[in-house]
Amino acid sequence: MNRGNARDGAARVAAWVALAAMAALVATLAVLAFRNLVALALVAAAAWVAATRRGVKHGLGVAGVLGASGAVIAVLTAYALFAELTALVVSCIVFAVSSRRAFAAPSPPEPPTYDVTPRAATATRSRRRPRSILLMNPRSGGGKVKQFNLVEEAQFRGIEPIVLRPGDDLRRLAEDAASRAAVIGMAGGDGSQALCAEVAIAHGLPFVCVPAGTRNHLALDLGLDVHDVVSALDAFADGVETAVDIAYVNDRIFVNNVSLGVYAQIVQSDAYRDAKRETIQSMLPDLLGPDSTPFDLQFLGPDGEERQTADVLLVSNNPYELHKLASVGTRARVDGGRLGIVALTIRSPADAAKLMALDAVGQLSRFEGWLEWEAEEFSVAADGPIAAGIDGESVSLPSPLHFRTVPGALRLLLPPNAAHRASSLPLSGAALRELWHIGTGAR
Repeated sequence: MNRGNARDGAARVAAWVALAAMAALVATLAVLAFRNLVALALVAAAAWVAATRRGVKHGLGVAGVLGASGAVIAVLTAYALFAELTALVVSCIVFAVSSRRAFAAPSPPEPPTYDVTPRAATATRSRRRPRSILLMNPRSGGGKVKQFNLVEEAQFRGIEPIVLRPGDDLRRLAEDAASRAAVIGMAGGDGSQALCAEVAIAHGLPFVCVPAGTRNHLALDLGLDVHDVVSALDAFADGVETAVDIAYVNDRIFVNNVSLGVYAQIVQSDAYRDAKRETIQSMLPDLLGPDSTPFDLQFLGPDGEERQTADVLLVSNNPYELHKLASVGTRARVDGGRLGIVALTIRSPADAAKLMALDAVGQLSRFEGWLEWEAEEFSVAADGPIAAGIDGESVSLPSPLHFRTVPGALRLLLPPNAAHRASSLPLSGAALRELWHIGTGAR
């Protein structure tokens, strides 16, 4: 048996192991949820009161959380469910390891080893695309540009580095780079990626995403190894070109999503960047409490009915897989040519309790205040300016907002080691279907 067939066989075995682990995980969750559903609902209701009230009511909510949590522990003890909890942890670990093995790109079989010193380029200079330029934000991701020696690594490969300094205009620098380059890239956060991608599109150039930001949502959905930032530089020489979608809200580009409502209002605060938890705690009672004013967000739902408000309204460049509230979410693809839209409305502790109970069993779509759909265009109106978070950047936009997708607008270069089969989606429906295809030999 040759190496290719051996890798295919190993991938099929890993896929079946992953599917079996997922089945065990779901069964265990069902047992735990069934025996703890009431207690979890009480915890959720009390937590909602604690988060959205002040004074005595806030204290009662905190006490309720502690009491309901004690009830959960009592139930676990009474029913001796520690074996189920152990099974849950083991199933998660087995699924994570085996699914990653099944999704691993055929070549190379293992990701490159990170080294803090400049290493030899994977391609010769004769194969390098001419005039490659990489813009870098040294403040992104806690200083990843310096941590990964990106300036030296780029120079070693014949890539011209441009490092942003305080006060620099990124768009102006990107325009200058695009005027004299055959390919440009950006090492920074998703907001910077979007801006430079827009410049690349305007100049008809291919673009390289180097994941040197904090969260790197775009890079993760592209299958890049965010732990080995340097490997993304291989796209400049040996990159595989693909076309991906971008989206706009009015004239502002975004590559990930635009958030309206609670999150958008919180990130508007100047205190949020330095004191996230404290800012959220201080603002939630005013945003979601009993005396709060509903958000002025007017839009048409999936049924064509007009809605006047939502606590959270998320519009994304291609739909996210959102099954758990605690999950950031990932996209099965970024070339589907559709906007993903999610609207969430919570109006009472009872609503919060039901939402958390459904979240515990992965059934968010059954919550009455949860709407999720796809569209090519979408509009939101209000009586005044609308606070928004565009790829994590806080802005205020004039009403109305018009969202649209531009399919295949960005020519993207991916390094050879990019996991094209969405290895970053281990708990998505798309990934489970892909595991089935791998296991049955359909892939």
